[in-house]
Amino acid sequence: MVRNPAGFWKRLAAGLLDGLIVGLPLVLIGYLITGSWEENWFTTAANIVYGLVVPAVWSGYTVGKKLLGIRIAKVNGEKVGIGTMFLRSVVGGLVYGLTLGIALIISTIMVAAREDKRSIHDFIAGTYVTTEKPA
Repeated sequence: MVRNPAGFWKRLAAGLLDGLIVGLPLVLIGYLITGSWEENWFTTAANIVYGLVVPAVWSGYTVGKKLLGIRIAKVNGEKVGIGTMFLRSVVGGLVYGLTLGIALIISTIMVAAREDKRSIHDFIAGTYVTTEKPA
């Protein structure tokens, strides 16, 4: 059951905050480790691990989401786990890539227009983003 869904602007702002607070330092650390801005396996791996693990162990929050008071939750009320986050991030990302971004545009419209604010990757993983605190 979807309760207190977070809207488009909060979700976008949380993503931007994650990019600035977590992503930018990871890029810099990755450059120091690999010596390259372009072929930076460290940054890619660290971002994937961050996206899978942090919400799974932190009740659906990422740093950006926590700052804005929103989190990822499962529609069925269960805890968000690494498998859920894999479906949401990796499989959802593959769908967006395979459709050359068309599905991403559709997802943006879905979050803006749907009452439950769920996107394609939310449907894939059985999740939604909410302003409700964890139980």
